[in-house]
Amino acid sequence: MDRRQPPQTEEGWYVLHDFRSIDWDAWRAAPDRERTRAIEEGVDYLSAAEAVADADEGDSAVFSVLGHEADLLVLHLRPTLADLDAIERRFEHTALAAFTERTDSYLSVTEVSGYMSQEFFDDDAEVEDTGMKRYIESRLKPEIPDAEFVSFYPMSKRRGPDHNWYDLSFDERAEHLSSHGEIGKGYAGRVTQIISGSIGLDDFEWGVTLFADDPADVKDLLYEMRFDPSSSRFAEFGRFRSARRFPAEQLGAFLAGESIPQADANGAHGHHGSAASGRPYDDSSGHSHGDSGGHPHGGHSHGDSDESGHHGGASDDDVRSELEEIGVYAGQPHGEDVHAVVLYSAADADDLFEEVDGLRTNFDHYDTHVKTAVYEPRNEDSETAIVSLWETERAANTAAGFLADLPDIVRQAGDGAPVGADGERGDGPASDDDDDSWGTMGMFYAVEPEHREDFVDTFGDVAGLLADMDGHRKTDLLENREDENDMFIASRWDSREDAMAFFRSDAFSETVEFGRNILADRPRHVFLA
Repeated sequence: MDRRQPPQTEEGWYVLHDFRSIDWDAWRAAPDRERTRAIEEGVDYLSAAEAVADADEGDSAVFSVLGHEADLLVLHLRPTLADLDAIERRFEHTALAAFTERTDSYLSVTEVSGYMSQEFFDDDAEVEDTGMKRYIESRLKPEIPDAEFVSFYPMSKRRGPDHNWYDLSFDERAEHLSSHGEIGKGYAGRVTQIISGSIGLDDFEWGVTLFADDPADVKDLLYEMRFDPSSSRFAEFGRFRSARRFPAEQLGAFLAGESIPQADANGAHGHHGSAASGRPYDDSSGHSHGDSGGHPHGGHSHGDSDESGHHGGASDDDVRSELEEIGVYAGQPHGEDVHAVVLYSAADADDLFEEVDGLRTNFDHYDTHVKTAVYEPRNEDSETAIVSLWETERAANTAAGFLADLPDIVRQAGDGAPVGADGERGDGPASDDDDDSWGTMGMFYAVEPEHREDFVDTFGDVAGLLADMDGHRKTDLLENREDENDMFIASRWDSREDAMAFFRSDAFSETVEFGRNILADRPRHVFLA
């Protein structure tokens, strides 16, 4: 008998989709004191669940379900079935539960399989690809994205007489999943997924939960995938359910039928739990419709970049305009539509580069990825910088989530305080107490090779002038580890006005004029408050 060998799987967190309807007649008839108590206890329960107060790791979120099948979706991820069982039953002890009835539920568990990485399941091998390691971790311990819209559906692989997924060889299945994943690459940064296995746990074989800010992106993704053989020949789908996320504290507004602005909802969403932070790329490009195949792609938003891609607030536009008036180009780095993420690490540069290179291999799967590089300081007392450029803000913010997990990250440019014992972030050494400082960075000084030493010498002269300027704290020259002619300058000032005084100075004007003769391209300046 010829029996196919199933791919190995590794399980992570258990997942419960809990669908509830509201007994609206009972709600309307209830006295105000009962409704008030139900809201208060419901908010307390949902807030505690989102804060993962009941377990060491996990995540939870609440959604308003659209359509007739339910009113609420409460989504829980927990490390064990016992954790999931306890938090499910705890809801029944709230006053809110008396006004609800469960209309459906779905139980599953996050997983990865041998389609993704054979090395992961080999006892004698080690996954050397750092990016793949992080991606696997994000699949096993995902965070619930901050996106507004969610679409959930169960699915199985077909086992019919004409098309039987389980009669295909491993290589044939892997090829189908790879092709399917390629479709998802076009949706990186727009659609994120959580894939969970449910064989033996529920009626179908997998649960698919898709997240997006624009529901049309989910519709377009699924429509395009319908034409791929992995779906058209081998997929069977259950009922689709759509919902809209809202913060737990807005439960009263939800029950009152009031509009909940998504701006408020986004501000209230937070992540908790996972040591890996579960910051998955948009798994959409690895959207495998089963068997946990595919590769890491996509993401959900992290950070507080403004729409120009700069961490630093609304004053950036004013700064750029003022600099343009004095003839200094102050757009975004490497083109007007590119967004930058800059972090600093105190780790050994060789070890850091190895980690970054692993992540970059996976970043390169995305069309939105422009560049990720390690910049080493010429001053041994300064930290190494990691710079990542993306065509979209969303993709840049997602990359920031992964980059923040690199070793010994001390700060992310644009944050308000240094990463110290209290976990706060900033742009200066922890001892500088510069949570109110202002940063400006001249990035990507592409120097003509024959003038490299001239550029370095000129920087030395300028650094000497800066040291005597009011409000100047620190300026470093860093070089791309892979291209010594790609320079990066980072500065910190007491205030924006102190930095602008330098830009208005004759010394800076002379430096700009000098640069026209030795640079391969005009410098791009980024301002990070």
